[in-house]
Amino acid sequence: MAIRSIRTIGDEVLKMECKPVKDMTEHTAQLIDDMFDTMYEAGGVGLAAPQIGIRKQIVVIDVEDGNQYVLINPVILEMEGSQTGPEGCLSVPGKSGVVTRPERVKVKALDRDMKEYELVGEGFLARAICHECDHLHGHLYVEIVEGPLEDVTAEEE
Repeated sequence: MAIRSIRTIGDEVLKMECKPVKDMTEHTAQLIDDMFDTMYEAGGVGLAAPQIGIRKQIVVIDVEDGNQYVLINPVILEMEGSQTGPEGCLSVPGKSGVVTRPERVKVKALDRDMKEYELVGEGFLARAICHECDHLHGHLYVEIVEGPLEDVTAEEE
């Protein structure tokens, strides 16, 4: 287990386009494990590789639905409906803002075995997929926030 440092807003790597993953190596498999460990340690539900300084198209998500999602080279195929609600980001600590995202998305990606699959996400999972995929293209939710960012306190601590 390795906890990586999370890059925060202002770090140039968060503005960069990420590169596709060509094959699964031992290093990439360890990176995925480290991403989950880092995300859980930070109390997040999703993490994209650029958030830990790695310019690869890898996303991990756990919205507490009993699944751990690994999306390598994800491409959103379909978006339907809309939902508006609060959103935060491990790379924008202590802040949240209102964002409108699709209610349902269909994404094509590779799993950790480099097998292609499609995932349909609704509600919170759809929000997480869109949020994390944005990171792979150098975008943060603050670019599409509706209204001001709000300060949030860690009430769980």
